[in-house]
Amino acid sequence: MATRGVAAACVIWKHRRNPCLRSLSNHFNPRIIPRGLKYQVRAIQGASVDPVAPLKNPHPQNWKIKMLYDGDCPLCMREVNMLRERNENRGTIKFVDISSNDYSPEENQGLDYKTVMGQIHAIQSDGNVVTGVEAFRRLYEEVGLGWVYTITKFEPIGKVADAVYDFWAKYRLQVTGRPSIEAILEARKKNKVETCGDSKACKM
Repeated sequence: MATRGVAAACVIWKHRRNPCLRSLSNHFNPRIIPRGLKYQVRAIQGASVDPVAPLKNPHPQNWKIKMLYDGDCPLCMREVNMLRERNENRGTIKFVDISSNDYSPEENQGLDYKTVMGQIHAIQSDGNVVTGVEAFRRLYEEVGLGWVYTITKFEPIGKVADAVYDFWAKYRLQVTGRPSIEAILEARKKNKVETCGDSKACKM
């Protein structure tokens, strides 16, 4: 260990009378460096390197609420990305893309794709499911933006907010230039058949 420490600290200069070189002369025989090079650092053959400890997971599985979102919705993704960035140092929100082929209703309180496409759903760590404006309220609270939806806790503001969101949820596919939910479901079904064949592992 002492030899490796000295070797690592020493820079072998072109001048042979370098005191650092003399201190290592009993341990290894350095090659003469080419002309024009001022100095050269060489590793000792056979020296071991201590392994680097793996980084700890900065975001342990301590999520408090799970956000089910439509990854194919461009406007929705703006909000999802904002929440994801705010959640970076908290890890309290788990994001689940329902448009992914890997989405599993069984792992999300039995909520299938069509149901979640109707309006936003969030699942708390205790299994409780919240929807609509209430879901946004809980999600925003987890990233320190609860004040944005605080006013929706009071009536009649709460009812107005619910009505506005329900209108958006009903027509968001048309607003974002996407096909109807029926056409999307048919396309997903066709894609599942082509991708999975008769495999029972693939689910809608």
